[in-house]
Amino acid sequence: MWLDWLRDGLYAMNLVVFAYFLVVNTSILTLMAFAVGELGRYRRRASFAGTAETYRSPLTSAVSVLMPAYNEAANVVAAVQAIAALRYPVFEIVVIDDGSTDDTFERLRDAFGLVEVPRVIPSDVPHRGRVRSVHVARNAPETLVVVRKENGGKPDALNVGINTARQPLICMVDADSLLDPDALLSVAKPFADDPVRVVATGGVVRVANGCEVVAGRVVNVRMPRGWLPRVQVVEYLRAFLLGRTGWSRLGGLVIISGAFGLFRRDLLVEAGGLAHDCIGEDAELVVRLHRRLREQRRDYRVVFVAEPVSWSEAPSTLSVLSTQRRRWHRGLAEILARHRRMLGNPRYGRIGLAILPYYLIFELLAPVVEIGALGLVPLSLTVGAIDLNFAWRLLLVAYGYAVLVSLIALTVEELSFRSYHRWRDLVAVISAAVVENLGYRQFTAVARLRGAWAAIRGREAVWGEMTRTGLMPGPDRRVAPPA
Repeated sequence: MWLDWLRDGLYAMNLVVFAYFLVVNTSILTLMAFAVGELGRYRRRASFAGTAETYRSPLTSAVSVLMPAYNEAANVVAAVQAIAALRYPVFEIVVIDDGSTDDTFERLRDAFGLVEVPRVIPSDVPHRGRVRSVHVARNAPETLVVVRKENGGKPDALNVGINTARQPLICMVDADSLLDPDALLSVAKPFADDPVRVVATGGVVRVANGCEVVAGRVVNVRMPRGWLPRVQVVEYLRAFLLGRTGWSRLGGLVIISGAFGLFRRDLLVEAGGLAHDCIGEDAELVVRLHRRLREQRRDYRVVFVAEPVSWSEAPSTLSVLSTQRRRWHRGLAEILARHRRMLGNPRYGRIGLAILPYYLIFELLAPVVEIGALGLVPLSLTVGAIDLNFAWRLLLVAYGYAVLVSLIALTVEELSFRSYHRWRDLVAVISAAVVENLGYRQFTAVARLRGAWAAIRGREAVWGEMTRTGLMPGPDRRVAPPA
């Protein structure tokens, strides 16, 4: 009798897992459908979007670009070069050296001729790490500012950057990020088109591993050589390009990557800056803005722009990848716990009724189902709860459907932007869509579970160190100061 109960229970659990994977992949496909429509509209408007007029207009809002840096010596000079070369009428670069123990500051000093200045940093938003010194570029003191402070973590560094910034718009980028020339113009355009309602915008983040970089700019897009970063190319296209474009189209964008986002400074100050006690500080900030603005009954928009590109170095080793995914998932758990009163609450509109519950069920709990299914299916086959036909159908829905979704995402990207021009790169990215399901998903699921468990236990949050190998330089390796 007990064996029959066990079989019935296992069969019911298999049906739940089957339905779960079916809904997850179908929801991603649905988001991609909305993204396709949005990308189509964007491409049709691109030729008369008025980018040149925005660049020449004296009314275009000035921007402060904040770059927190901790032991980023490998890429920090190239990143500053890329930002300094952006096409934008008025902007400043604020690099916050968060107590680096390598030669991050020395490389910046040598490359840009930094000199120390007696500048007092205001305390518009709270921060912990003491500011040690402020430096400016000798030939461009209004363009490049470098703040040295005691180590306090990325949120603390960004809060110091917000206090240092003198412009109405704040752009946050990572120190390993390289921006395309018109990236800032494109991501700032929604503020010009709808200055009253737009409060934040985000841009696409793509994998720079394997690409050729000249003077801090990606000049030749190539697939990485290793399979680990290749799989992340597929992930970034599916999640950062199409997923967030779809959420933006539905008015439900709750994540703007810390690698490339633009915000109104007054709202950042009003919200108290970034949270020190949440490891997913970038996404938490966006959710907090949604919450505050909904509670204040203000009409606002958070927009994702598909064209501006920030290139970032993805983890190339399993240990670094594991650290990154543990941090990401712990951040998600902390955000949902902190803003749990929004879940299912009609006061917060679609964010509370649909978007955050989706992240709870299909993002936070996803690794639990992923790892659980790996043990559930063999056990169910052993006791006869399911047969091989059902097992194959379950695997097809969980992994075959996922491969199909990834291939569709790659097709959409290729038709829209044609980033990869070599056949070998196209073959590599298609192969990576298959390889992703053969160990990579399971590995990252375990890492994400560890991150969620750390959040549940309340262990001290540690960012961890992202080991950089540096991006591939082109033949021209000259360093140019900001103009």
